[in-house]
Amino acid sequence: MEVLRRSSVFAAEIMDAFDRSPTDKELVAQAKALGREFVHARLLRAGLAWSVPERAAPTPGGRLAEVCAVLLRLGDELELIRPSLYRNVARQLNVSPHSETAVTSAFLAVAAQIFSAGVTWGKVVSLYSVAAGLAVDCVRQAQPAVVPALVDCLGEFVHKTLASWLRRRGGWTDILTCVASTDPGFRAHWLVAALGSVGRFLKAAVSMLLPER
Repeated sequence: MEVLRRSSVFAAEIMDAFDRSPTDKELVAQAKALGREFVHARLLRAGLAWSVPERAAPTPGGRLAEVCAVLLRLGDELELIRPSLYRNVARQLNVSPHSETAVTSAFLAVAAQIFSAGVTWGKVVSLYSVAAGLAVDCVRQAQPAVVPALVDCLGEFVHKTLASWLRRRGGWTDILTCVASTDPGFRAHWLVAALGSVGRFLKAAVSMLLPER
């Protein structure tokens, strides 16, 4: 009961932060909450189960739920264009889902490569898709305990690399502008550009992670 109470209070604090200028700590908390929802949705889609005591679903109709829905929608669009890019991610990176250290190190390396040339919402969406792809690999290999560590790494990366960018844009709700345009050409350009950049960065990360033999 105490765990549920703390989760409810934490969720309320996250929701409140969407209605004002968020602090870095709040942006990180929101990033992790969105990460848990994104991973949970991808695991459900793959027919896999995962539950964490601290996971509290966003209140329907709330700002966090709205941002989460858009993040998932954009992730769906990216993954539909090149589904193989976000499947079997652990194998693409040549890491074992049985090693938490290997998985989290690989994720942070890929994240650094993705944003080495700047930050865009397309890259942020792709980052979540990579994290979810790794999470699916871990649960399929009976390693669900690695998933919370992945979410923590996501929060760590947001704190170190994305928090200032998010703060300048007013927080996570800025992602809603990605779906504001009704011009199909604009949306197609955004998706292809985001997917192409992440494809290159994933290949670069693989080269970086694999030692020369």
